[in-house]
Parts: sequence; structure tokens; C-alpha cells
Amino acid sequence: MEPSNEDYKLIPGWGMDADPENEPTYPMKKYTGDDHNRIHYERSDQQPELVEILRSNERPAITRVFGTSVPPSGFSGMIRRYAFQHSEDRYRHWIPLILADRINMLEGLIEDFKKGQIPNIIKERGLAVEWKHNRAGLIRKAVAVTLASLVLVSLFKRKK
Repeated sequence: MEPSNEDYKLIPGWGMDADPENEPTYPMKKYTGDDHNRIHYERSDQQPELVEILRSNERPAITRVFGTSVPPSGFSGMIRRYAFQHSEDRYRHWIPLILADRINMLEGLIEDFKKGQIPNIIKERGLAVEWKHNRAGLIRKAVAVTLASLVLVSLFKRKK
């Protein structure tokens, strides 16, 4: 079911640039007649939803085409579901998505070990290439991580 124009009007800020008298790029933009209002194209067929698709609460309709290779799952999926409950202009949306990416990476490592595969972290993280092309930067990162780890370990030992 296609949403009506009335559905879009309920979204705060939707169509704020639709008024040509309130065009934010005026007078910089020079209209040539080749703008989008003259383009006619046939819309693609809607891709079927065969896996869970997380939708923005700011867009009433799902896009015609979307990624399905990694549907939300596990703890990272729970975090992603939480993030999509919030507006895209809030940190409550973006910070959990970044956290979910990191957790999903750890879940992938656990999954590899469950399958009996040992991940080649040096190759997957690009450390061999960085050693070849940016040795000084890699050494600086290694020193920083080592120092931060030593500080954290000493803090935890002090509390005990």
C-alpha cells in the first residue's frame, strides 16, 4: 500500500523545501530546465521482504531495494532494533548503531570459533598492509594501545 501525501504531512519538517519561494539555494542555483521535474522513469518493482528489515520511523514507506545479506540477529540485532525506535537526528539512533557494529564484529569472531575457524585478525584488520605502507603510524597505535591497556590493568588491580 502506497502512503498518501497526507501521511507525509504528519512527519515534522517533511517538504519544508517544497515551496519554490522559500528555496534555500536561491539565488545560487540557476535553473536550466533539466531539473528533476522533467524526468520520467518507471519505478522499480518492490523487493520482497524475506528477512527482517529495520525501518526508519521518519520514512513511512520502505525503499524499493534494500540490503538483506546481514539481517539483525543476536545482541547486536537487539541494539539495532532499539536504535531504529528513535529519530535519525538523535544520538540515541546513531551511537547504538555504532556500538552494534562493534558487537556484531565480536559475534562474528565467536561464530568463527564455533565453526572451528581461526580468524586471521592481522590480515582482516589490514595490519600487514599498514606495516608495509605506514609502519610509523602502526607503531604509534601499538604503543598507544599498550599504554592504555597498562593504565586500565593498573587501575583494576588498585581497586582490588
